Formats: sequence, structure tokens, C-alpha cells
Amino acid sequence: MPITADQVRQLREMTGAGMMECKKALADTAGDLEKAVDALRKSGAAKAEKRSGRSANEGRVDAYIHPGNRVGVLIEVNCETDFVARTDEFGDLVRNVAMQVAAAGAEYVRREDVPAERIAREREILSAQVEASGKPAAIVEKIIEGKLGRFFAEVCLLEQPYIRDDKRTVADIVRDAAAKTGENIVVRRFSRFRLGQD
Repeated sequence: MPITADQVRQLREMTGAGMMECKKALADTAGDLEKAVDALRKSGAAKAEKRSGRSANEGRVDAYIHPGNRVGVLIEVNCETDFVARTDEFGDLVRNVAMQVAAAGAEYVRREDVPAERIAREREILSAQVEASGKPAAIVEKIIEGKLGRFFAEVCLLEQPYIRDDKRTVADIVRDAAAKTGENIVVRRFSRFRLGQD
């Protein structure tokens, strides 16, 4: 089936991928637009993983104040070049991640940022809960690990379900942006302020 220029244009608008990449994805999927989007996202994610070691020293610091002025977020998201940092797409990403922090109340950016003593305390509480339930010892550790995973998904920004699409995580959204821009993108840090809380 021949691939039309209109199909390529439509796929480019949907994904931000290059013209040749779009044409190849459409050819590989026999012109199926949805499958081509998925193929480009998968290849973009693979490329983004390769870029993750590259230095990201540019970017934006942005502030988001939730309507009602009771919650505010100050966030830093980095990329590799100031060219990408100045784009509307990058600005939208930073704003959306800041809104996520305001709405979902993350405490840390990533799992590695959670202090070891906090993890140990959480594991101790979960162990007591699971052991009190009378479950067989063989599955207790698996249950604890599952509950610990849910704890991380609650307190770690990148592991949280994205507020605009709960089938995806914030890390997925950042990875998609990295795939579109062709640069390493890193959520560096944030501070969340809530009126009346320390």
C-alpha cells in the first residue's frame, strides 16, 4: 500500500518525529496510523534511554500556583540546549509536571531520592501489617514488595500516574518529550508549598 504525503504529515503532527522516520513507521505498519504512532513511541523511548547519560544543564525553572492560591510549586526541569528550553513544548512539559506536583503531592523526584530510613520505616510498618494478616510466610515478602512499590508510586513524582492520563506515569511523559526533542530531559528538583504547612 503506497504511503501518502498526507499520512506522513498527519503522523508528524501527532508525534513530532522526522519525516523519514514517519514514512518508515507507516511503511512498516502498512499505513496503520495508530500502530505507526506506537512504533515511533517505542523507538523514541529506546533512543531516549541511550541519551539519558548525556549532560542536561539547560532548561527552565518555573512556578505554578494552583487556582485558589493555596498550593504552589517551584520546579526545575533540565534539557541539553537552550534552544529546546525555549520551545513552547518544553514549557508545556514543565508546566504539566508542576501541575502534577501540585495535584498529587509528590515528596521526591525519584525512588533513589527517598531516604533509606524512610524506606526502612515503611518496610517495618508493612511487615507488621502483612504478618498480622496471617498470610503464608512464602508470600509475605512478595506482598511487602508490592505494597512498597505502591508507596513509591505515591511519593515519587516520576512513578506517579499522570493526572491527565492515569494509564501512564510521569516518567512516560518525560520520556515521550525526550523522544520528541531528541534530547535528554531530567526533572531535577521541586518544592511544593501548601498554605499553613511547613
